[in-house]
Amino acid sequence: MPMPVPGESVRLRETNLRPFPLLPVWFLVVIFYLNITSRIVFSPLLPVIEGELGFRHGEAGSLFLLIQIGYCLGLLGSGFVASWLNHRRTILVSTTTLGAVLLVMSRSASVTGLRAGLVLLGAFAGLYLPSGIATLTGEIRKEHWGKALAIHELAPNLGFVTAPLLAEALLRFLPWRGVLAVLGSLAILMGGIFALAGHGGSRRAEPPRFDTMKQIARDPSFWVMATLFAVSVGSGLGVYTMMPLFLVTEIGLERELANTIAGLSRGPGILLVFFSGLITDRIGHRRALAISLLTMGTFTLLLGMVHGRVITPALVILQSTSIVCFFPAGFSMLSAMFPPHLRNLAVSMVTIVGSFLGAGAIPPAIGYLAEVSSFSAGLILLGVVTLALLPVLRYGKSSPGMDGKADHPNVPVG
Repeated sequence: MPMPVPGESVRLRETNLRPFPLLPVWFLVVIFYLNITSRIVFSPLLPVIEGELGFRHGEAGSLFLLIQIGYCLGLLGSGFVASWLNHRRTILVSTTTLGAVLLVMSRSASVTGLRAGLVLLGAFAGLYLPSGIATLTGEIRKEHWGKALAIHELAPNLGFVTAPLLAEALLRFLPWRGVLAVLGSLAILMGGIFALAGHGGSRRAEPPRFDTMKQIARDPSFWVMATLFAVSVGSGLGVYTMMPLFLVTEIGLERELANTIAGLSRGPGILLVFFSGLITDRIGHRRALAISLLTMGTFTLLLGMVHGRVITPALVILQSTSIVCFFPAGFSMLSAMFPPHLRNLAVSMVTIVGSFLGAGAIPPAIGYLAEVSSFSAGLILLGVVTLALLPVLRYGKSSPGMDGKADHPNVPVG
C-alpha cells in the first residue's frame, strides 16, 4: 500500500469543500452581530450610566475592562467546551447564555450586580469566536477565506453602526436596562433558530493542553499577531467605546449627535469590508495588514491632534473605516500560521491577549488620561504606537502549504 503524501489528506478534504456555502456564513454573521452588539451597546449607554450611577470617566471605562476579563476567560475555556461538545454546540451555548445574562442584568438594580453581569456577559461571549472562525474556515476552501472572513466581519461593523442608533431609539421608550432586555431576548431567539436550522461545525476542537499552549506561545509568530491584534482592537473597539464621551466632553457635541456620529462612522466600513476581503485574497494578508496599520495609525493620530465640530466627525469616520481592513487579513494570516488542529487554540490565545489589552486596558487608560490631561493625549499615544508596530510585519511564518499569496515568512513586505 503506498504511503500517503504529507498534506495530501488536507488537500483531499479541501477538494470536497463547497466553495462558498452562504447559509452557514450568514447564520454566523447574525450570531456574531448579537454577540458583539451586546457588549458594545454599553458605549452609547455610557453617558446615561455615568449620570445615573455617578461614575467618573476612568470608572466608566473600567466597565469595559470587566467585560474583557470575562471575555478572556471565555476564550480560554472555549477550547475545552468545543472539545467536549463541538463547534456548533459551543456557538449555540454562547448565544443563548449570553442572552440569559443580559436578561438577568436588566433586572439588577445594584452596581455590584452590574459588574458581575459584565464579567459573565464577556465570558459567554468569549466562547463564540474560536468556534466561529473554525467553523467558517472548516467549511470553505482556503482560496475563499478572505471573502468569507470579510462577510463575517460585517457583524462587528453592523454592530458598531447600529448599536448607538438602536440605543438612542430604545432610550426614547425604555430605560437603559430595557435596552439590555431587548438584546437578550433577540440572542436567545437566534439561538433557538440556530439549533433548528444551523449547519456546519460538527468537528470537535483539540482539547487545550499546556504543552500545546506552550508550543504556540514559543512561536514568535504568535506574539507578532497578538501585538497586532491588541493595537487594532484598541484602535477599533477600545477607541469606539470611549468615543461618545470624547465627543461630548472634549468636542462639546450633544449626546444624541455624538452617538449618531459614532454609529454612522462605521457605515462606510460595511462596504469596505468586502473590498478588503478581495484585496486580502489578491495581494496577500501581510501586505493588506501593512496598509491597514498605516492608515489606522495615521487617522488615530490626527483624531487626537486636530479638533473641530466639522473636522473631528470627519476624522472619526476615516479612523473607523481604516480599521475594517485589518480583521479579514488578520484572521486569514493567523489561520495560515497554524495547522487546522491548532487553529482554534491559536485564535483563542491571540484573541485573549489582543482583546484584553486592546478592549480591556485601552478604554480605562484613555479615560484616566482624560482625567489628568485629555482624551486627545490618549488618541495621540495610541496612533504613535500603531505606526511604530509596522516593522513587526517583517516577521512571522505560515505553516507549510498555507502561506497567503505574495506572503513569505521573515521577508520584508515591499
